[in-house]
Amino acid sequence: MTTSRSTDRYNTFMGRGPHKVIHWEHWSNPDAATTITGIDYYDHPRQCIHRLNEIYPALGLPEPADDNPLPRIAQQIGRDRWGHELRDSWQQDHARDRFPTREAMLAFSPLAQGDFTGWNVVVDSDGGDFTSVEAIYDRYRAHYPAVWGDQAPEGSDASVGFYNTLFMWPLLVFGYQNFLELCLEPEFERIMAEFAEINRRVFTAFAQLPIHFVVCHDDIVTTQGPICSPRWMRRHIFPRYEEFWAILKAAGKEIIFMVDGCVDAFADDVMACGARGIISEPFTDYKAIAQRHDNPFVAGEGDCRVLMRNDPDEIRDMVVRMTETARMSGGAMMCIGNHIPYNVPPEAIKLYLDLAHEIAYR
Repeated sequence: MTTSRSTDRYNTFMGRGPHKVIHWEHWSNPDAATTITGIDYYDHPRQCIHRLNEIYPALGLPEPADDNPLPRIAQQIGRDRWGHELRDSWQQDHARDRFPTREAMLAFSPLAQGDFTGWNVVVDSDGGDFTSVEAIYDRYRAHYPAVWGDQAPEGSDASVGFYNTLFMWPLLVFGYQNFLELCLEPEFERIMAEFAEINRRVFTAFAQLPIHFVVCHDDIVTTQGPICSPRWMRRHIFPRYEEFWAILKAAGKEIIFMVDGCVDAFADDVMACGARGIISEPFTDYKAIAQRHDNPFVAGEGDCRVLMRNDPDEIRDMVVRMTETARMSGGAMMCIGNHIPYNVPPEAIKLYLDLAHEIAYR
């Protein structure tokens, strides 16, 4: 059965969102969840988030699978905090040490590797075997109810996400600096072609899943704009997006593109490749995307720096601006695009959610 929340999300993705504007939030603030609900997130994570969604029906945060207590930060070991957890390492730590020489990087064969389990390239988190369409399909199909068969329920927001749509593959495998030093070399064209073949398998498998949406992530920009030139992107990246997404669209799937930074320079390219819309960060001009396209999905205009300053008037102004965008596109969602991390003041988050509940209507 499809819930009304799922249907509202489906309709918004499709550019015909309900009168009440719903949220897609990148939430990593257990203290705020505890403060707002009165339920300790670490003692009862599922109850806490479930109650938060009851208080704010438009919020729709993913709820933990169970209510088992979580270790508190003081009980964990690690150097960096992410939400309710500490981490010991990030992808770039591994990438820097993976190859002994520049020659070794240029000789690397993604296809010969095939299985990236344990490589810390994000898409290996639940197994990294990309040697066949069948292996990919079996791994991802396990996440959906068997009773669905090969079709998600009508009106459901059932989706799959893939972090390495293409650009992230070399960035995570080689490391940011190495990637930038290698990407113009003639030998790099073979490497990109092999990564593309891996993803051809990925999206062929995704086309068979019982889903309606594929969230394709690639950080092709920074907060300042493009990492690589438009010419490079239009040679190596965008034609392959168009190919991959055509596979999905032929199977009735829609594409949501997720990207950090300011994607203004490439937003039209992404939409032309077949995306239904874009979720990014507040550096992106969402009103411009809404003006140029027909009710596109857009999200990410909210800014956690505004929440950090905890100025009620500034937070209200931000919500008003986000609501104006939602009135320009039936595909707009409320979203703090640069995340709601653990150190944002809970009272600022509560005010944002209260104001969105009050103001955010089309």
